[in-house]
Amino acid sequence: MKVSVTYAEARHQAVLDAEVEEGATVEQAIIKSGILKKFGGLDLGSLKTGIYGKLVPLTQVLAAGDRVELYRPALGKPPKKGAAAAKEEAGSEEEAA
Repeated sequence: MKVSVTYAEARHQAVLDAEVEEGATVEQAIIKSGILKKFGGLDLGSLKTGIYGKLVPLTQVLAAGDRVELYRPALGKPPKKGAAAAKEEAGSEEEAA
């Protein structure tokens, strides 16, 4: 059955098709696709994986047509919603004055 495996970095993205057996797992599809060789330095054990945006383990069994996604670690901390909203509101009040 045919599935695709995708990974993206800031300057390089790839979507690779892989032909896998029925009952294949996410891990097997990633290995079969060759994406780990294309993006040297990827550590499968430390990456999160998903299917169509939903996090799944490497042991997840695939269905025909699934898109396996490799998620790279986030760089830095996202701003806190409350603090970001308060800062934005304070900035708009200063502009109005």
